[in-house]
Amino acid sequence: MSEAASTATVVRTKPMMSMRQILLMNFGFFGIQYSFGMQQTAINPIYQMLGASADELPLLNLAGPITGLLIQPLIGAWSDRTWSDRWGRRKPFFIVGAIGCSVCLAFFPFVSAIWMAALLLWLLDASNNTAMEPYRAFISDRLPPSQLAKGFLAQSFFAGFGITLANMCIWAFPHLFGGTTGKLPTWVLIAFFIGAVCSIGSVLVSVHSTAELPPTPSELAEIEAKKKAEKGLGMFKEIGSAIIDMPVEMRKLALVYLFQWYAMNVYWQYVSLSVGKSVFGVTDTVKQSSLYEQAVSVTGSVNGAYNIVCFCVSFWLASLARKHGAKWVHTCSLLLATVGLLIFPHITNQYLLFLPIIGLGVAWASILGVPFIMVVRMIPSTRYGVYMGILNMMIVIPMLIQTVTFGPIYSHLLGSNPTSAITLAAILLGLAALAMLWIKEPPIVRDVDAVFDNPTTEGAPSAQGAQA
Repeated sequence: MSEAASTATVVRTKPMMSMRQILLMNFGFFGIQYSFGMQQTAINPIYQMLGASADELPLLNLAGPITGLLIQPLIGAWSDRTWSDRWGRRKPFFIVGAIGCSVCLAFFPFVSAIWMAALLLWLLDASNNTAMEPYRAFISDRLPPSQLAKGFLAQSFFAGFGITLANMCIWAFPHLFGGTTGKLPTWVLIAFFIGAVCSIGSVLVSVHSTAELPPTPSELAEIEAKKKAEKGLGMFKEIGSAIIDMPVEMRKLALVYLFQWYAMNVYWQYVSLSVGKSVFGVTDTVKQSSLYEQAVSVTGSVNGAYNIVCFCVSFWLASLARKHGAKWVHTCSLLLATVGLLIFPHITNQYLLFLPIIGLGVAWASILGVPFIMVVRMIPSTRYGVYMGILNMMIVIPMLIQTVTFGPIYSHLLGSNPTSAITLAAILLGLAALAMLWIKEPPIVRDVDAVFDNPTTEGAPSAQGAQA
């Protein structure tokens, strides 16, 4: 058999989608990620405005890892065995999640104590998790293999766009809106209310514009059989079975995720303290509260900048992943972030911070999309939901480990120095890049357009067959 025939593309019988349709389908990620952007940049400063100390931040952020660990696999498995002629399979979950996000964001500016902020963060993160993995499974359900790279990187585009808007609000609103509302600055109220509108509004656009593909009769019969056979703890059994059956290369990806998500959690929790120390000389966030608010504003603009980079490079990364493989794209992206974060905490000019953060922006675009391109080529289509949930477990377990271990590490090993925290995050991203080299990437599914451009390639599908 010739090399061309042995690597011939197999095209599923799912209808191709135009770029406009792919963008509309993913638009809901904009609102969901605005909410996530507020979690990234605004929640920890709010904790400190309410009197929390720096070494308490990891434990106060337990909501994210624990809700993700518990909710996403269950929601994924549940959505795999759901079908309604009226509501579809995945849509009910991300609609409910978006409504929950909007309600929590609307109430957040009125918290007056740390426990209230922590409780709302749990509810907000639970809502985000309810929406997130069914949405990713929705992309896998809807697109043929040759368009999955575009689909997942479109999610990166809108994720970067949503988080960018959130961070730009955090940067700009303190300059535009003075005073306080309750115990928090007025700009918090306005920024979170915008998020409440964006969260539900963008999801409704995607729901209205994109129909789900109904299951085939055999798939529907399998769904019904699972419902009848598995009572009570059925979804837990499905998660356990999927973990046992997990492909070897997906297991290896867990090591990459351990390093990269531990690192990202450290960055999000300590970047405002790092900027405060290096640029504004802040050593006490309570006594130097006005300077620290300036540091938070600058951090918002820096985080907005790396997310601007994220949505600018997303489709370029999709093209590179298609040509050279997702493995090498993700490895190089993580190395760029490593170099950037090694430099970042040593810069004393706030405007020069935007140069090294470019590397993190490229890596963030890759983190949000590129690994999914590999994973969907490893797993059966009938278990997209549960495996997307398990993939999220690989995200939240490192974050959970970070929340329970990093407080003592920060205090006793790093000398409560935020510069050292960001440096450690850089080193961990470098280790994630090295771990990527251990993974054997599944064969690349070539873009259908590229196949049509070379119709003489042996084994290439005809246009008629590809559009079946």
